[in-house]
Formats: sequence, structure tokens, C-alpha cells
Amino acid sequence: MTVASWFASRETVLPDLTSFLPQVMKVLRHKNLISFYQAIETTSRMYMVLELAQGGDVLEKIQALGPLEEALAGKWFSQLTLGMGYIHSKGIVHRDLKLENLLLDTAENIKISNFGFSKLTAASSIGGPRNLNCFSNLSQTYCGSYAYACPEILLGNPYNPFLADVWSMGVILYALLTGHLPFDDTNLRKLLKEMQTEVSFPQKEKVCQESKVLVWKMLTPAPHRITILDVLRSPWVLKFLPERPEHEIKALEAMCAPISCENSSIVSTSSVPMIKRDEFVREVIVPEATMRLYITPSDSMARLKGSMSQGTY
Repeated sequence: MTVASWFASRETVLPDLTSFLPQVMKVLRHKNLISFYQAIETTSRMYMVLELAQGGDVLEKIQALGPLEEALAGKWFSQLTLGMGYIHSKGIVHRDLKLENLLLDTAENIKISNFGFSKLTAASSIGGPRNLNCFSNLSQTYCGSYAYACPEILLGNPYNPFLADVWSMGVILYALLTGHLPFDDTNLRKLLKEMQTEVSFPQKEKVCQESKVLVWKMLTPAPHRITILDVLRSPWVLKFLPERPEHEIKALEAMCAPISCENSSIVSTSSVPMIKRDEFVREVIVPEATMRLYITPSDSMARLKGSMSQGTY
């Protein structure tokens, strides 16, 4: 068996990392997740033995191919949705979804990887199950990559981590369909402005309306953003699945509370009118918001721009 190895210094990782990864990765078993085999811990480092994905990553494929044919985009995104549906049904959030973290096996099936920022979420404060679409027990660890992070993270506001993952999935689907990212992450102010308008699709790309609507619903400010359950039940995703995933849907339905659930108005980005995006951006204290961000390197934007300028596709 060919495997991959990973290690991290205990001094340089988030406090949750050394406790989360060995415990939770052992119980995560899904065909669209990188398999975990073994953890070896020392006083200074943690090592993990993982499945080796020999097909590269999705970013490399988009660099080479450009915008994907709908069939391939649908295959990969539906597999991502199944994997994330499984993760969310366990009360776990990824918090660093991006093209580079979607690996491929030899049959070019998606393998979600890099759970370094993942977290087991707390149960509802009223004693119920973890809620995908409520705003209690919000996260305040601001992590991820600028181009894939939702507005509430970039603003340093408490956020629903399940919905943060869905935003990142919206960025990924847009990239699969168009060959580039929807937002420019080279300037934070510009990035936040762009996030307050509906993303547009290049006219030259033949993107079907169903997939556009799905992207728009995922790249919507909280609390109106759809959940992973909505993504899984969307007509565009379902047509690429061999059968309706009833087990996953049932598990996720149990985690969705009515929209009037506790503290549903807590996310401040939802109170910002879309037409006042200049005023919205002026209110951002950029150093304060970004200082607390645990940013992971992502060169998606640079690499995809490079592919276009060099005529790779």
C-alpha cells in the first residue's frame, strides 16, 4: 500500500489541531475523504499516515483544462457535496475548503483533504442537535484562505461554520465552471466590495442556469445562504449522482432548525443592505479583521491567472 505522510509542530498549529485530528479523523470514513491510517505523536510533533491521492489536485486540472465540461464539473462537485454532507452530518466543519485541498485518486474521484482547521462543533445551547442554519454557538476562529472565505470571516464577525463551508463550495463551483475564481483576493477592500454584488459569469462560457442559481445561493450573505442539505437536494447536483442520497439527506434534515431559530439575527453582515456596499466597506477595520485570521496559503488566483495569460487553455 502506498501512503502519504504529514507532520506538524505542536508549537505552530492551532490548539484544537492536536486534539482534533487524531481523535476525529479515525472515525471519518467516506469514499470522498482522504483516508486516515495512523497518528504518531511525540512531545514536539504529530505525524499522520494518510491515503495517497495519486491524481493530483483539482487546481492543477483547471490550470491544464480551463473551464470544465459540465459533466466533469458536476461529477466533482457532486462528490464534494457528498463528502461535505457526510462531514456536516457528523457535526464537523472543514473551514479550509479550496481547490488545492480537493485531491484526486487514479480514477479522478474527489478526495477532500487537509483537515487542519476542522472542528467538532458544539451542540445547541438549548439542548438540541447541532444546527446547520442557526446562529448560536458561533465560531470565532477566523481561518481559511481569503479568496474562499465568507464575508463574515473577513470582517472578524462570529459566524456559522457550516455556512462558511458552503460559501467556500460556491467559490469552488464557480471556478470549476469558469476556470477562474469569482473574487480577486489581492486586495481585501476590493474583495469585500465584490462579495456584496451578485457574481457574474463570462458570456463566452456556456454555464447552465441551474448551476448559476446554485452558485448564487451559496454566495449569498448569511443568514440567507443555503445549507449543505439544500446543496445536496439541488436539481443540478442530483442529476450527477447515481441515486438520491436518502441516508445523507435524512441525517442532515435532523440538523436543520426552522429559520426562526434562536439568535438568527446575530450575523451582522445580514443587516448590511446590498446597495450600500461602499458604506459597508468603509466600516471595515481591516487590520483588526485580518490580524486574527489564520490564513493558509492559496495561490489559486495567481496560478489560474497564469494559465490564462500563457494560453494554457
